Amino acid sequence: MGRQILISAGEASGDLYAGMLVEQLRRAWPDAEFFGCTGPRLREAGVRTVVDAASLAVVGLVEVVCHIPRIYREYRKLLAVARQNPPDLAILTDSPDFHLRVAKALHGQGIPVVYLVAPQAWAWRKGRLPHMRRTLARLLCIFPFEEEFFRNHGLNASYIGHPLAGRVKPALSRDEFFKKHRLPLSRPLIAVLPGSRRGEAARHLPALLDAVERIYGAQAASFVLPASVTTGAAFFRDRIGTAPIQVIEGESWDAIAHADLALAASGTVTVEAALLGTPLVTFYRVTAISWVLGRLLVRVPFYSMVNLIAGRAAVPELMQTQMTGERLAREALNLLRDQAARERMRADLAEVARKLFAGEGAMVRAARIVQELMEEQVAHVS
Repeated sequence: MGRQILISAGEASGDLYAGMLVEQLRRAWPDAEFFGCTGPRLREAGVRTVVDAASLAVVGLVEVVCHIPRIYREYRKLLAVARQNPPDLAILTDSPDFHLRVAKALHGQGIPVVYLVAPQAWAWRKGRLPHMRRTLARLLCIFPFEEEFFRNHGLNASYIGHPLAGRVKPALSRDEFFKKHRLPLSRPLIAVLPGSRRGEAARHLPALLDAVERIYGAQAASFVLPASVTTGAAFFRDRIGTAPIQVIEGESWDAIAHADLALAASGTVTVEAALLGTPLVTFYRVTAISWVLGRLLVRVPFYSMVNLIAGRAAVPELMQTQMTGERLAREALNLLRDQAARERMRADLAEVARKLFAGEGAMVRAARIVQELMEEQVAHVS
């Protein structure tokens, strides 16, 4: 019988990274069976679904409260299967509110746990660290400053590089992309990226639509909004009204790569923009209560991961009340009109991209660490 591996992801980005890791592990363990909490990418990699990751995709300290009963049901379902069919190893990806509880339960069963995409305990909720030390056999970090932090707190942490470094690239040339979507080459292109979840996208859209109207009124430009799988193009087409935005299905890497500028919700997409070298203005908004609580708990010099990696304000970040159509438009127009500023930003983004590459593919390193842990477990049992 082949190895039994529980693998779980709760976010779109985590689903992508976990799917990439499964593909890498199958090369070493072609007869392994993978099961767990899956999104489309993990299902595509052949992982058997116990829980659908879409049921866990909630953002915000307050917003999650009304979803707790459903999330708890999914938690119990996943653990019930793990008890009935104990895996040799578990790989949990991001989504720490869910997965650190899963890790505790699995550790109690004697199942070694690998955690992919470290919780941001360096920013807030350092009280999680003792729990992580007890329950995690390995912690795989995707940002360069994390390994030292977690090792200093007693965790077996390894920096593997960012999973997207070396992989993010457009499928089409600029001319092909512009021709496909009937975009005039004479106008600058702005990628509008409101977020991959419907809730965050809905919060961001009013200010973004206002910004687009202001930019369009001041300068001829084209706007594309690449809808994620989790939101769908229809969600945006129903909400943009008469705004001059072309909504397209997917193609986010092409849209970002060929844009002169991106208006990007803080998150994985800002890292993608950095890897593609596209200047950006980043933003984020949550409910007022979540923002107040977050300000009390979070201790970081920047909110955008691009700025945290750069160690300085490489890109403008407009958070909460700063995120208005007027501010977004002003920052965007300043960049569009100042080529030297865009070039300075591209140089900063290139530096961020270099820091995100650890010398070989992140999932090659991750798979090797997982294999080493499995070998240690076999040696211990024998």
